[in-house]
Amino acid sequence: MPEPAAPKADLAAVEDVEEALRDVVDPELGINVVDLGLVYDVRVEEDNSATVDMTLTSAACPLTDVIEDQARAALTGGPGGGLVNDFRINWVWMPPWGPEKITEEGREQLRALGFTV
Repeated sequence: MPEPAAPKADLAAVEDVEEALRDVVDPELGINVVDLGLVYDVRVEEDNSATVDMTLTSAACPLTDVIEDQARAALTGGPGGGLVNDFRINWVWMPPWGPEKITEEGREQLRALGFTV
């Protein structure tokens, strides 16, 4: 029985992409988008491009450009050209975001800022 193909060495791991997205901070709350529960899914394609399904706390949020710019810097910037070759954010609104999606780390950060969660 053939063994499953090993992942290509030049492809970023989904876990590494998620970790890099912790550098993307919601400008209003000052907490990263991963711990806020805004990142719903991450996929890395054969060409080492990442697709990130994410949402915002509100569909009317005017800061999508800021978040996309931060994601670009976190994922494609830096020495050696970055973690992935390219990325795309797929903005999704279902299921809607709610405070129950915040990680425990995110809750600790919000409490430190004086929010009740």
